[in-house]
Order: sequence, then structure tokens, then C-alpha cells
Amino acid sequence: MEVVPEPIPGGSALARDYIDRYETVEHLYGGDFRNEDSREKRAAWLDANEHQRADRTKIASALRLYNEQHNPHSAVTNALALLEQPGTLVVTGGQQSGLFTGPLFVVYKAITTIQAAKEAAAQLGRPVVPLFWIAGEDHDWDEVNHTFVLNRTGEITRIKLDKADGPRSSVSDIKVEESGWEQVIAELAGLLQESEFKPQIMEFIRESSRMAGSMSDAFAKLIGSLFGKFGLILLDSADPELRKLEKPFFAKLIERNGELEAAYKQSAMRIVDGGYELQADVTSGNANLFYIHEGARLLLHKADGRYTDRKGAVSFSPEELLAVLEDHPERFSNNVLTRPLMQDYVLPVLATVLGQGELAYWAIPRNAFEVVGGQMPLILPRMSFTVIEGTLHKHMNKYSLSFEDVRQGLEQKRKEWITAQDELELGRRFEETKEAFSAMYEPLIEQLGTIQAGLLKLGNNNKEKILDQIAFLQGKAQDAMEKQNEAALRQWERIELSLMPLGKPQERVYNMMYYLNRYGPAWLDELLTIPADFSGTHRIIYM
Repeated sequence: MEVVPEPIPGGSALARDYIDRYETVEHLYGGDFRNEDSREKRAAWLDANEHQRADRTKIASALRLYNEQHNPHSAVTNALALLEQPGTLVVTGGQQSGLFTGPLFVVYKAITTIQAAKEAAAQLGRPVVPLFWIAGEDHDWDEVNHTFVLNRTGEITRIKLDKADGPRSSVSDIKVEESGWEQVIAELAGLLQESEFKPQIMEFIRESSRMAGSMSDAFAKLIGSLFGKFGLILLDSADPELRKLEKPFFAKLIERNGELEAAYKQSAMRIVDGGYELQADVTSGNANLFYIHEGARLLLHKADGRYTDRKGAVSFSPEELLAVLEDHPERFSNNVLTRPLMQDYVLPVLATVLGQGELAYWAIPRNAFEVVGGQMPLILPRMSFTVIEGTLHKHMNKYSLSFEDVRQGLEQKRKEWITAQDELELGRRFEETKEAFSAMYEPLIEQLGTIQAGLLKLGNNNKEKILDQIAFLQGKAQDAMEKQNEAALRQWERIELSLMPLGKPQERVYNMMYYLNRYGPAWLDELLTIPADFSGTHRIIYM
């Protein structure tokens, strides 16, 4: 395994500046994890403000119940014991649950979280535990119900998990029947090539779905089986036990909702004034809270002194909403702008691992942290990789292709390569033939027009038909050339499908199971030996 930096331009301008020119955007954030002084200051602030957060022993107890069910590893037990102790800090990463763990970047986010916690603990000389925040309260089922794998013939294939019709519930509350799991697992088994590791891989996938009533349950079991041995604690934001402990902070989010709205707008204005685009909506009257009503997750808005959803299914005065919260905290849920605040209340967050899209929208809650007496945690970009298998690397060298060539698209280079294979120079000769024919035929047509006007039109039509026939033969010759080089062109296609599927970076599309099946569980251990790099630079892993 060889690892080489290969920067990828892209992402929002704000995320790029955070990664490459932090000093220009530091006023929009709370600190940079890559700066050791920032870590020291953040740790000191967390120590001084322990009283403002939820009781860590109660949080650890709730997390222990959840992890005993989904992530029962001794290293996790030890990490939870540390979390219970004053002074222990947390590095978090998080994502919605996804089918078979979702895209590769989810795995890379977990790895970044584990490595960042380890590095911070060594620097600060105190316990820092890694925690993965599963956004199970999100309700976008269509975003998480599918994944992509390379099949046995090297083609991209989509696997989708269906659900019964029902309200737009949180992903953790959407029930998945055993038959649904059996179907997608059978699809995956049929798509993955046979390997010495396949029986083991398929067994732990089947094990994760046994008794898994939801996508979040299966996701947690899979992530736990992969990363539990590294002490990665799991948290589901839709966990009812956790929700009970979040009740005081939900009350604060309701009581100070107007101030929070003003803070979001203030941060949004600073972002826009800096020349950046907002990556999340900041709209007037948005309470930035969801309410669960008859299984549906409804976004609350403020109108005429009341909290209501867009369709008017529910309506509460602030006092009524607080009364409901007291008795039914499980009915409340965060959105993207209040979740960072809640995370900071629940956990002593030293730093949080974010992708580029998240880096941009996390600037919006910057001032809101201060409204609730908090302080924005440090942020570090997740590590980013593209895996290039040995055979593909040989093919890239064979055709003199760089990763940048693949990233920009191979269509033009593929045409140039095919043209270079034309030893008979058919392309040139066909073009010369068409030019010579036109040069000979056009004067004759002009002369025929002097005999009878109708012959001019007939002659031009005749010329176009003959040129079409020559072009038709040229196309057939081109097809024959490609047929002759079919094996090579398949190699070009495989390179593109592997590195930039659907025109996107590999890590945003493919599931990790293809690579585990090919290289075995030890591949994951190898990834964790790659030196940590929190610069945000994309890297190539040559297998």
C-alpha cells in the first residue's frame, strides 16, 4: 500500500478557504484542530464549563445501554468508563445511517475520528475518546436506502432497500422487515466476486441485520463490528434514553428561540458579506426544531406567537410546547443548525470531524453557541482517499493516464488513443476523400444548374447523400477499430468507473464491501496505519 497526496479542487469556496487559508475565515469558526494551541484552549474551556453540560455519568449510562446492544466491544466499554470520568474529552464524527455503512467516506470519517482522538490524547496528556454520532433522527429515507458496488464484471450497480409506505418518520423509527434485509443481502452476495474473504464478510453483514428493526440498528452493528475494537463509541441521535437527558437543552432552544434565530441570521450575514454562499437555509420564522406528530417529523415554524408546521397539523404556544416537552421529550428532534448545539451540550466535544459540505454550513451556528452559553468546538476536515487497485494502476501507466486525467474525464484522451491505433490513417483518408469528392462534384453541379434550375437542387441533394454514405462507411470503420480494441477500451472504462463513478469521487459513491471482499478485514487495519493528515488534502491509496 502506497499513499500519495493528490489534491482535488472542488467543494464550496468557504470550505476551501477553511482548509487552505484558515486565517481568512477564522472569525466564522471557533478554532482549528490542526493548531495545538487551539486544542489546549478548548480543553481548558471545557474543564471550566463542565457544569453547563449534561451529567456525563448519565450520558455514559445511556450510551452504555445502546452500545451493549449494538457495539459490545471491550474497548468500547473501556472508552465509556473513561467518558464517565471528569476531564475526559471527546472527538466526534457523524453521519446518517446508510445501507451496508453507505459510501466509503463514512468509513474514512470514522477513521479520522479515531486517529484524531488518539493524537489529541497524546498531545494533551489526558483521555480523549472517539465517538460516532449517528444522525438517526433525520427523515430522508431516499438518501440512505441505497448503496453502490462494483459487480463481478466491473460495472456499477445500485442496491436499494425498500420500506412500507408511511409518514416521513426518522430513519431510526422506520421499521425494516427481515424479508427486506434478506433481499438486499442476497443482491450483494450475487454482485460480489468470489474470494477467500467473502464468506466472512457476508456473515458479519447477515449478523448485523439479525434483529435489526431499522436501518440505524443495522448500521450501528456494522460500524461497531468494524471499529469497536478501536474504542469507537456509537450514539444514535434518535435514542429515547438520550432524548430524556436532552430535555433541559430542548427547553433552552425553545425559550431562547428568538435569540437563536437572530444569531443564525447574524452569522449568515457575515458569511454572505465574506463573499460565500450559504450551505443551509436560514429563513425567518424557522424554529430549527422538528416535532414528531403521529409518526411524521414536522419542521416547526413561528407564526403569530405560536409554533406550527407548514400544513397546520400542530400548533402550540411556547408554554404549551414546553409542557409537551416535559412529558414527551421523545417527540422533539434537532435540525442541522441545532444539532451542533445539542452535541456540545451532551458531550465534552474537543473537536468534530466534518466533510467539506458540513464545514461550510457549520459556520452558520457560530454565534448561536454563545446564545446558549456554549463555545463552538474545534473542527477538522475528514481524511479523504481514492483507492487505486494494482491492476488499474498498471493500466493507467500503460495508457499514460494520471489521476487528474481521470478526474477531468477521459473522453477526449480515449478518442486520441483510438486515433493513434489507426495505422491505416483511415480518419485522414476518409476526410481527404470527402474533400476531393466535393471539390470534383460541386463544379459539375454548378454547370448543371445552367442547363436547368431544378438540376442544381437535385445535384446538391445527390452530393449530400453521397457524403452521408461515405460518413456511414467511416462510422462503420470506426466501430470496427473499436471492436478490434475492445479489451483495451474496457480497461479505460474500468479505470473511469472505479475512480470517478457517476462523475463523482469514488469515496462519495462506492460502498466499502467491495474492498473488504477483495482485500479482507485486514484492509481496514491497514487504513488505520496510514499516518493521520488533518490538512484536508485528498490522498491516493495505491494497492
